[in-house]
Amino acid sequence: MLKIKLARFGKKNQPHFRIIVNEARSKRDGEYIALLGSYAPAEVPKLLEIDIKAYNEWLKKGAQPTETVAALTKRFTSGKPFPKKKSQLSKKAKAKLVATKEQ
Repeated sequence: MLKIKLARFGKKNQPHFRIIVNEARSKRDGEYIALLGSYAPAEVPKLLEIDIKAYNEWLKKGAQPTETVAALTKRFTSGKPFPKKKSQLSKKAKAKLVATKEQ
């Protein structure tokens, strides 16, 4: 059975993943049949590249995506995979703000 899954590359604490097609029971980082994209969660901003056309072709051939790959693909097709977060004040800064308002 073919799986569309993530293969981990990169240094310690600096992961970089390739989205690959591979046999379900083969090694995670071993040889693969096809490379569909990449995902770099440690970069700022996070990088996500997927060849949707090739991904859909492999789905038609019967390859099953893992839960993580399915979620990443859903994010990628939405248009904005990783929206920017609004910056929030730290607890210390909030406490200072409350203290200055009380005076």
